Amino acid sequence: MGVTTATGHSEIIGRRHYGRKAVAAGGGGGFATRELFDTLLTWQPLVTVDARGEARVRVPLNDSLTRFRLVAVADAPGQRFGTGEGSINVSQDLQLLSGLPPLVREGDRVQAMLTLRNATNRAMDLKVTLAGKASGEGGDLTVPADARTVKLAAGQAQELTWDVLVPEGVQRIVWEAQAQEQGGSAKDAMRTTQAVEPAVPVRVLQATLRQLDAPISLPVAAPADGLPAQGIKRGGLQIGLQPKLSTALPGIRRYFEQYPYTCLEQQSSKFIALHDTPAWDGLMGQLATYQDTDGLFAYFPLSRHLTQGSDVLTAHLLSVAQEAGRPLPAAQLGKALDGLAAFVEGRLERRHWSPRPDDEPRRIAALAALSRYGKATPRQLGTVEGRNLMTWPTGTVVDWLVLHQRMTDAPDRANQIAAAQNQLRSRLSFAGTTLRFVNEESDAWWWLMGSADATAARAILALVDDPGWKEDLPRLVVGALARQERGAWFNTTANLWGALALEKFSARFESQPVKGKTEARLGSAGVALDWSTKPDGGELRLAWPAAGHGTLIVTQAGDGRPWATVQALSAVPLKAPLSSGYAIKRTITAVSQKAAPRWSRGDVMRVRLEVEAAADMSWVVLSDPLPTGAAVVEGTIDTQGERAEGQAWPSFIERSFTAWRAYFGFLPRGKHVLEYTVRLNNAGRFQLPTTRAEAMYSPDRFGEVPNATLEVQP
Repeated sequence: MGVTTATGHSEIIGRRHYGRKAVAAGGGGGFATRELFDTLLTWQPLVTVDARGEARVRVPLNDSLTRFRLVAVADAPGQRFGTGEGSINVSQDLQLLSGLPPLVREGDRVQAMLTLRNATNRAMDLKVTLAGKASGEGGDLTVPADARTVKLAAGQAQELTWDVLVPEGVQRIVWEAQAQEQGGSAKDAMRTTQAVEPAVPVRVLQATLRQLDAPISLPVAAPADGLPAQGIKRGGLQIGLQPKLSTALPGIRRYFEQYPYTCLEQQSSKFIALHDTPAWDGLMGQLATYQDTDGLFAYFPLSRHLTQGSDVLTAHLLSVAQEAGRPLPAAQLGKALDGLAAFVEGRLERRHWSPRPDDEPRRIAALAALSRYGKATPRQLGTVEGRNLMTWPTGTVVDWLVLHQRMTDAPDRANQIAAAQNQLRSRLSFAGTTLRFVNEESDAWWWLMGSADATAARAILALVDDPGWKEDLPRLVVGALARQERGAWFNTTANLWGALALEKFSARFESQPVKGKTEARLGSAGVALDWSTKPDGGELRLAWPAAGHGTLIVTQAGDGRPWATVQALSAVPLKAPLSSGYAIKRTITAVSQKAAPRWSRGDVMRVRLEVEAAADMSWVVLSDPLPTGAAVVEGTIDTQGERAEGQAWPSFIERSFTAWRAYFGFLPRGKHVLEYTVRLNNAGRFQLPTTRAEAMYSPDRFGEVPNATLEVQP
């Protein structure tokens, strides 16, 4: 006997709401709703035993009806170790099991599935209801309850389905299911949260940042190929108003909120820029899984494919964490500092692909990170030739300046600081109001996560406390802001350094409060922000004009000069493939298909991705969307025959509910083929976003192809 189809979706991870655990079960015919379904009950990595060698561990159970496996691993000095395990079964007479996909997309037609199980030795007559409440920027929307009557024999299980059209303009749907025995006492209720993503995301088409020292007048026009607006969320004009630059600018905030990729650098940049302390603390709790035996951090958790950390990433993470005042766990920080010191002194070697020699810039970046923690020594400076200052990229000149600013016992410190500052002055160039560097074309060392945008921001941070640059700093900040495109800078590192630079500059130089009102008008429509009720600013939103074009006017009445970020938003579907360094071809074949050529629930498909790379690049991601409810198949008979061609192998593969992603530490020029296998677990009509390849630290090199709607029969 073989398994035709299977799904693990009976264990949906819902919103954490531990307050519900204190609600008394039953009473007055009410339901104790089950909603905590984490597959991990507890993880306690450090349990100390008492003098008798015993320990008591509290394991909190959640709402899942399943068998829990409990495993303990003991380790002590002297090569003493051991392991033991046991299990706990949790059951009840009447059971509801969710088959709802954890993520859907706007406009999907999907079958919402529940499994109803009678665990008793008697028959039951049941009433079952399923209702949902959708919420998002467009407000709340109730999906009406639909009741069913079901007869279940003793020990029988039955699957129930509801056809659902996912509404547009929502971010989540909270589903609540209830089952009640008619004429009996058996009952069950469960709640689960379903994430909703757009198939065609709303993107920033154009953006501008101005200080309201005079009225702003901008001609605007709705994009002709944008999707029809479904409320403001589907597009329009968003005017972000802030009294200072210290608060994250709307364009930077949107950039990080919508950023999809998940390496250690990208997660840390996102959490620091958004001031997301809980997320940062969670990442720090996992930091040990990224650290190799030499103390260096890798971009993804270590595995048999990724065994070594990177000096570049380690120096960057330690530098931004110190600049932002974010602590790293003491154990991991100490090992990382030792690893960087060994790298600088030549006791540790890390080879990586690069288009030109970069040993010295990498050592200087490591020294700059060490200096932030008081760990750089004059002896280590002897590994660097300071007279090569003129040949270094500008980002390395900034590192050299930071190193000597923080290292008070550095030899010839004053002259080295002056030389670095003079070198920066000689490379600055202002084309209009935009800050540029004279050697910008050869200065973007993207394989070290660098860019001219990041260098501009880091230069501001290095010079903001220097009295000799006080008169120049406002011009540097305005020039760096002018480098933004569509409200943000080039990549994750540039946006993080930029956010930190703006916060530090604002804390030093911006003090005048804003008073009065700021008004935005577009034709006959107008909105206003009252600074007396919102002293920290806010957002004003206007829909696209009915005529398709008009003039936006933003005025400030009152004291102060707030900053206004105007963003033109729209959901524009991709109609033809795009190629800017990468050409992509996507094909699907059947591994098992019940009723060819139609797809049915339970079928297995093979996805083949062909990527043609125009040049060698480091850290490239290939992202392919998954149909709603589908799951990537691994290590089964269905995966036999998967092929991989070319000279590259992914350093890390991410399998989420929304996409399959392969991350390449190095993707050489030429053709590369990857295949993976997917099982279709839900029936419906599913929207699919685009398939995209992108150089993460040089995102102007990308390829993108549209995907057709996928229909899956029951």
